[in-house]
Amino acid sequence: MRFLVKAIFDVESGNSLARDGRLGATIQSILEELKPEAAYFLAEDGERAAFLFVEMDDASQIPAVAEPWFLALNASVSFTPVMVAEDLMKAGPAIDQAVKKYG
Repeated sequence: MRFLVKAIFDVESGNSLARDGRLGATIQSILEELKPEAAYFLAEDGERAAFLFVEMDDASQIPAVAEPWFLALNASVSFTPVMVAEDLMKAGPAIDQAVKKYG
């Protein structure tokens, strides 16, 4: 199952790594380990953030995705299931059924 993983970095932790010249290398190391389908970096509510799209087969994989961000950047991490267009098309019958029953 595909998830949007949002890692919001603690400003001071990010600043410390940036001052030491290790911010980029730290993030690169995490990305090499996680191998996300896509990774985007932005400011979220005034803090550094990474939005990653990762595939996970089992909930037991959540710590392997979250812990590097927790430990290296004191980040808060959230997981949201997401769909691509193909997934949405497969969901069509369930949507139709819900419309018939509740619409």
